Amino acid sequence: MPEVEVAALEKTYPPPGVWARLRRRAAPSRPALRGVSFHVDAGEVVALIGPNGAGKSTLLRILCGLLLPDAGTARVASRDVVKDRPEVRRHVGAALSDDRGLAPRLTSRQNLRFYAALYDVPPREVDARIDELAHTLEARRLLDRETRTLSSGEKARVVLMRTLLHRPRVLLLDEVTRSLDPGAARRVRTRVLADAASRGAAVLFASHDLAEVQAVAHRVLLLDAGRIAAQGTFADVQPAAESVFAAVAEEDT
Repeated sequence: MPEVEVAALEKTYPPPGVWARLRRRAAPSRPALRGVSFHVDAGEVVALIGPNGAGKSTLLRILCGLLLPDAGTARVASRDVVKDRPEVRRHVGAALSDDRGLAPRLTSRQNLRFYAALYDVPPREVDARIDELAHTLEARRLLDRETRTLSSGEKARVVLMRTLLHRPRVLLLDEVTRSLDPGAARRVRTRVLADAASRGAAVLFASHDLAEVQAVAHRVLLLDAGRIAAQGTFADVQPAAESVFAAVAEEDT
């Protein structure tokens, strides 16, 4: 059964009519998503690739309830992301690239206990889950440090722990490990994706590391200028991806 279902999703910046009302004149708008449709099944790992500005982050933000779409529908864990936003968030684990959801003067462990309470993790299981995740994410030494003392890469590990703590049905990751060194990023993300998929979670992750995508993704979605340019296995999508990235490189030169 699909845990993520997206149909004809559209999003434009700024929303239609906003600047016209504020400035009494039409302003250029930029389509971020244009008719995007796909699904992610339980236990499936799907990679989202594409150049900067293709719409990856916008799509993930809509799916986790942080943005509203202009048109189309999206369902996560059988719930509409617009009509059922609070309930959707209980079933989603989202780690975004600019995540700032950690209290700086609390230790990592205290932050995680706070989020465990928000997500109704059984109290008797909280510390065991934290220790298990700290082992998986190579973060044991971070647990009793205040998060304001952590580097960006160390904070990324704690954010991932927070994302997984309530064992969500749907996992959404947006380049969250890019602040880690390449080897650590690959190890951490591979473990996270494998563990999540093995317990039946649907995983959608954005990545620029095509070697990693090839190694861990069951399917790949290629976004280009807000549209799905190709989808399928890595081998299916690779020719279109190379063409899209080459075109972007030419535009930048």
